[in-house]
Amino acid sequence: MLNGPVDEGYVEAVLALVEQIPAGRITTYGALAAVVGGGPRQVGSVMARYGGPVPWWRVVRADGTLPPSHGDRARGAYLAEGTPLKLSGGLDLSRAFWDPVTGD
Repeated sequence: MLNGPVDEGYVEAVLALVEQIPAGRITTYGALAAVVGGGPRQVGSVMARYGGPVPWWRVVRADGTLPPSHGDRARGAYLAEGTPLKLSGGLDLSRAFWDPVTGD
């Protein structure tokens, strides 16, 4: 988590990477951390504090879920963007995953 002074360069790196996620695709906190450093919780902390202006709904947990507080707002964005969903209604991480390392 981000304790103490915020590293503005780190925050900018996380947010810039999130802005690159194409519509209809998702990635994970851990995949972003593999690129920018730190860990999934550190990326999550940046997103919680500063992620409002970027497409935050495109960043999910490793199992493809969002924190419960994001569900309703994110679902509308997924439907509008055509993000692949499972029959159960959950995100289809295997079809929708965007790899920030390769950009695919």
